[in-house]
Order: sequence, then structure tokens, then C-alpha cells
Amino acid sequence: MKIGCPKEIKPQEFRVGLTPNAAQEAVAHGHEVIVQAGAGVGAGFEDADYTAAGATIIDTAEEIFASADMIVKVKEPQASERKMLREGQLLFTYLHLAPDPDQTHDLLASGCTAIAYETVTDRNGGLPLLAPMSEVAGRLAPQVGAWTLQKANGGRGVLMGGVPGVGPAKVMVIGGGVVGTHAARIAAGMGADVTVLDRSLPRMRYLDDIYGGTFKTAYASAGNTIELARQADMIIGAVLIPGAAAPKLISRAQLSELKPGAALVDVAIDQGGCFETSKATTHQDPVYDVDGIMHYCVANMPGAVARTSTIALGNATMPFMLALADKGWKQACADDPHLKAGLNVHAGKLTYAAVGEALGIESITADQAIAG
Repeated sequence: MKIGCPKEIKPQEFRVGLTPNAAQEAVAHGHEVIVQAGAGVGAGFEDADYTAAGATIIDTAEEIFASADMIVKVKEPQASERKMLREGQLLFTYLHLAPDPDQTHDLLASGCTAIAYETVTDRNGGLPLLAPMSEVAGRLAPQVGAWTLQKANGGRGVLMGGVPGVGPAKVMVIGGGVVGTHAARIAAGMGADVTVLDRSLPRMRYLDDIYGGTFKTAYASAGNTIELARQADMIIGAVLIPGAAAPKLISRAQLSELKPGAALVDVAIDQGGCFETSKATTHQDPVYDVDGIMHYCVANMPGAVARTSTIALGNATMPFMLALADKGWKQACADDPHLKAGLNVHAGKLTYAAVGEALGIESITADQAIAG
């Protein structure tokens, strides 16, 4: 199979879909790898690193899309990239289709087969290709939230750990999954007073058992959420419903009940955001103010630490990428139900029910797509 890796073109996106290590593995499996010139520079990989791994450097994205059987990326294809996709081509990347009707319709129109990193599962019910970026985003969230809290950036002017005689910042983390757990650990490590909200009692028991002395837990009822939100200096939104749009947990009307200058960090922004007032921002212009509340809603947070993120993502995606290349997507998905869960689009049909429900588009099952 000819595997192509174009340079990411989303603003401030420095990651790359293939590491030189992944390219070397693919070449060792007998595949041809083509990488766009400069694709890895943002993550600290030179063209020479890919050449040494056995890949071929190609000048333009157009040439990559025109000749590759499988396109491996990081972020969802942008409008100009979607025009280059073709029938029968395989796309393996993050898609986040539920809040993105334009991308969904373009992918359906292209006739390509698209497998989304964020809906591939594992035997424990986890999301192994989302997890490494969730870990990165979770660990970054208190860091960027602390920056947002600085007065010069519009925040309350509160130091995370306080100082002797002055209490620490109160941080509320909504969601106790991978993002929330990592966010809470780092925020607590910065000295903040941290509470994690979740609706799963088993998950809260687990967090209490492991981190009981580090941060607190609370049940994520609507009443508890707004009561704790009123006290918070920083609120980190870390809620995920796999493949579906994120639920809105704090409304526009409720902003008036929050502390002036409080920081909202919405890590769920890729799935539409979990605050009603959230809208995607970039690393270049990350923060905006709504009713005196500062919102940090960067849609590709892990891109800020591109080298760490690229290597972590490459470690996770490589086995699946090799299976797709070695067997073809149909056989690979038939053999692995967890990879099959990643199938979102095939030949003009939507193959992921949660996306169909979010966008009002009829879907078929992945099994029907494979059989077809």
C-alpha cells in the first residue's frame, strides 16, 4: 500500500501524522511511504529523518493526495484537503464529525473511507487513540488555565497554589475520565484546591481510592455543578461522549453566577464544547471574554507540545495503521472489532450512529459497510 502523510495546515498545528519510526515500520512491512516536505518540522523531525527511515519526500500535498492509497494525518481534513480526497481512498485521522456538518458532508461526497482515531476502542471500553492526546490535553489544561487566570490576560489574578496566608485557587474539573484525572493531578500538584465531578459512582470510588489525599470528588448533578462553579476560580470541562457532541453543562445564563474573571478551559471543544458559550480558538488567539468570564477553547491543545504529542500519538496509532496497510481496511476491520468501531464514513454513507443522530443523517452499520 502507498501511505501518504501531508503537512498539517490547520492554524498553529505543529504535529505530524507519521513519525520517522512509524514510516520505518511501514517500509519494513513492504509498504511505500510518501511524506510532504517539511511535514515533521514542527514536531522536530527533519525530512532527512524520514528519508533515512525509507520514506520518499514529496513536495506538495496535491501529489500526496493524488497518489496515496491511505492518508495518515492528525487533525480533520480542512476544506481544501477534502476536495482532494477521492473514492476508494482511506483516511486515517481525528475527525470529530458530530459538531462539524460541513466536513461530514464533504467526506460523504468524496466517496472515501474514513476511520476516526477518536472512536477506535479497546477491550476495556477505552479509546486508545484518543487517550494519549487526552493525557496531554488534561495535563496542559491547568497550565493554560493558570495563564488565563493572570490579570494581564483578563483573569481574576489568582495564583494556583496561593502563598502562606492566602488560599489557593479553587479548581473544578467536570468529568473524571482520562482528561479530568490528568487535569486534576496537575492542578493539585500546582497547589490548587481541586474537586472532580463525575456521574459514575465506580469511577469516583476509584479516584477516591487512588487520589483521595490529592483532590476531592463530587457527584455531577446539575445542583452540585452550579454550586461548585460559583466557588471556582477555574473550571475545566473534560466531558466526553465517544463520537457524539459534548453536553452543555454551564449555560450562558449561569455565567453571571460565576466569579468575575474566572477561567473556563474547554477541553471538549473538538466535540462542540461543554459550555454553551464555547467556540473554538487557536493557539495564536486562545482566550476570549463572555460576560467577564475568560474562555480558553483551543481546539488542538496538544499541538502546543507537538513533539511530545506526535510521539505519543504515533506510538498508539502505529499498530492500527500497519493493520490497515497490511490487510486493507475491510479485512483489518473484520478482524478487529475495536478498529471497526473507528469506521465513520464509507463510500458516501455514514457508518457511526452517534454522528448520524447529532447531524440528522441516516447511517448504516460498519458491518453493512464491510459486507458491501
